[in-house]
Amino acid sequence: MVWTWRFEKEDGSEAVEAGGQEEFTSQGDAESWIGEAWKDLREGGADRAVLRDDDQVIYTMSLHEG
Repeated sequence: MVWTWRFEKEDGSEAVEAGGQEEFTSQGDAESWIGEAWKDLREGGADRAVLRDDDQVIYTMSLHEG
């Protein structure tokens, strides 16, 4: 299994990710990384993050506080 994040704008289009696509070997590693990177991703134009396990969407989360 390969865990990845897709970053989207409010309209659902893909936001450009700074630093390239990260791949993780576990859901926990992916979630730890997003916990550290979400503010930079939001500042880079992403509004939400979609966690995927291979091609399956696990969940979507907002990158905005509140």
